[in-house]
Amino acid sequence: MVPQQLGNLTKLEVLDLGNEDENLVMDDILWFSHLQSLKYLDVSGSMIAKERVLMQVRTLYLNDNLIDGTLPSSLCDMELIDLNLANNSLSGSIPDCWKDSLSFLTLSFNKLSGVIPSSLGSLPHLTTLHLNGNRLNGELPQALDYCTSLTILDLGENNFSGSIPTWFDESFNSLLILRLRENRFVGNIPPQLCSLSRLKILDMAVNNLTGMIPHCLGNMSGMINLNQINSFGSVAITPFEAIDWGQEHVVEIMKGRYNEYTRIVLQLVVNLDLSSNFLNGSIPEELSFLSELHGLNLSHNHLSGNIPIGIGNMTSLESLDLSNNHLSGTIPQSISALTSLARLNLSQNDLMGQIPKGNQIQTLDDPSIYAGNPLLCGDLLRNKCLSAKAPQPQKIPHPEDTHEEDKLDRTLFYAVVMLGFTIGFWGFFGVLQFKKDWRRAYFSFADQVAHKAYVAIVVKVAKLKRLRLSRSV
Repeated sequence: MVPQQLGNLTKLEVLDLGNEDENLVMDDILWFSHLQSLKYLDVSGSMIAKERVLMQVRTLYLNDNLIDGTLPSSLCDMELIDLNLANNSLSGSIPDCWKDSLSFLTLSFNKLSGVIPSSLGSLPHLTTLHLNGNRLNGELPQALDYCTSLTILDLGENNFSGSIPTWFDESFNSLLILRLRENRFVGNIPPQLCSLSRLKILDMAVNNLTGMIPHCLGNMSGMINLNQINSFGSVAITPFEAIDWGQEHVVEIMKGRYNEYTRIVLQLVVNLDLSSNFLNGSIPEELSFLSELHGLNLSHNHLSGNIPIGIGNMTSLESLDLSNNHLSGTIPQSISALTSLARLNLSQNDLMGQIPKGNQIQTLDDPSIYAGNPLLCGDLLRNKCLSAKAPQPQKIPHPEDTHEEDKLDRTLFYAVVMLGFTIGFWGFFGVLQFKKDWRRAYFSFADQVAHKAYVAIVVKVAKLKRLRLSRSV
């Protein structure tokens, strides 16, 4: 048993038994209450089935265990700074009583329900709040407007509803991660989000958001200019190593494992995910200003129009997903300038023309990334392009050339008319000149027609005179 092996260490302040090979039982946890000086206790991943509140502890990690039941209100009596109860089976609501000392609260991946308590909004030092992966509901409380010290706010995978609050504005100038994924938010994306100057990850995918993507999202300076850190202590990390490592450990951040290494990653990895909503309109050209963006996902919306021609300016882009929209036009050739692009999906749109060629984009040789665009052509597709040459622009004629062409057309017109008249005239009267019988028959017929016409006119005039005289009498 671990506690008995520790002896009488009554002045012990830090105890880390996280992920121990041997399981701890309840008697072991109860024994810790005798350590009156204990400030830090980590028994995460130790397969305990209950919990015991230790009033003197400031940092308490009970994550990755089998703890069930509700959160005891006695937690609020502790002067906790860091509390981690992630990945358990806790149920019920979150207590509405917390001490001002709390800076890090992680309750993710449990079965908690109800609303976010307003008391969380009164914590002046709260910097990290993980409530993702629960069953919380309702609208986001106005009280969170006062949590302006937050660097990470993760409310994903819940049942929150209503619109995204407009109080996410420049007052949250420390916010690095805002994650509202897989909820039931409705309405437009508020333009106030554009003023979150330090935001590195914005994830609002799988909601019911509507309207257009705000153009001002392209002005989010946290995704444009990054103060990249390439070392931590004695451990050197190049930007590319940190990016590759960070893509894997972003999930760790969401689960509440926030440490100094993830602080480095937040300086290097940025992501914008608005997929699986009901957004419409075109993709703002301003998004191409986000030169440090590593992941852009706008798939499964109702976006239309062309792909921004400036997308080639997003030189750090590693993943681009614009699939399942109504995008049209050609794929910009500038996309071939994305030398870091490793994942691409443009399927199920209305794109047309030739697939761009380039050193990097030609390494993405999976035809499915272009599927569902019947007017696209290229070497990867069944539909081959007839010509690799770009269409030549139509030549604009010079005014003098136009005048000469008009003059020639008029001359040809008059010549054709005269030729037709000459052939018709001599074709008729020439025959009469040489055929005497035809000539007599023709003139006889002409005399008869003229005579009949004369008689008909005379008779008609006489009738009209008689009719006029009869009316006058």
